[in-house]
Amino acid sequence: MAADDEKPVEPEETPAESGAETPQTSEETAPDAAAEESQPLETPQAEAETTSEAEAEASPAQSQAEEVVVEGDEVLTEEELEDEVEQTPRVKPEIPGADLEVDIVRDGDEVNRGESRWSEDEADDADVEETEDEAEPQPIADAAIDLAAGARYTATGKRKTAVARVILMPGTGEYKINGRSLEVFFPRNTLQRNIRQPLETVGYESRMDVVATMHGGGVSAQAGALRHGISRALIEADPNLRSELKRRGFLTRDARVKERKKAGLKKARKRPQFSKR
Repeated sequence: MAADDEKPVEPEETPAESGAETPQTSEETAPDAAAEESQPLETPQAEAETTSEAEAEASPAQSQAEEVVVEGDEVLTEEELEDEVEQTPRVKPEIPGADLEVDIVRDGDEVNRGESRWSEDEADDADVEETEDEAEPQPIADAAIDLAAGARYTATGKRKTAVARVILMPGTGEYKINGRSLEVFFPRNTLQRNIRQPLETVGYESRMDVVATMHGGGVSAQAGALRHGISRALIEADPNLRSELKRRGFLTRDARVKERKKAGLKKARKRPQFSKR
């Protein structure tokens, strides 16, 4: 019974063999916390050292890359080159023309401008005046027309459907057309200038009177017929004027007339609207 009462003594398990975590004392945890606190204090210094080393390595390469363009003695960097290439686009003003400079000279305002500019303008004006004077037809100097008291020179002029029978006689330059004066029969200044051209070219505009009878045509056609008749009458007075008057186009009979209407058309060329159905 005594042997049965005695139980075998089991060996105690050590903390290492059981795998259980033993609670750490305050003395053991203190060094670990101190190490952790010291580590973040050292990291900014290390980062600063690494960045300085990277900048030192990159600075020579960057300086070589920036100094790429050489123009004469000047060395342009990439930034300066980009500034020159990239031009700022023009901004559209809110008011059109607001960005323009005012260049208006009012009457009475004195503006000091270069003397050379004024001289050039005056020279250009003089050249224009000379060309205009040259363009104006000069009267024929060698015209010799007999201006006897009973001299009469007759001719017929035509234009479109108008016919003018003209009589030239010595006088003071008056025009009688169907019993009326030139200003009344032809109120337009343009037509009056065209009618006076033949006598002005010869130089007898104030020494001969014109008497004409007109019929047919319109106002423009009658003016052309009258000029044509006066030119032909001057040839009757002096045949030597033919070449000069013909060169200026006074003796040419203008053959332009209204084109006749065609069958099936509304006018000479105008067609009725096409209808497919």
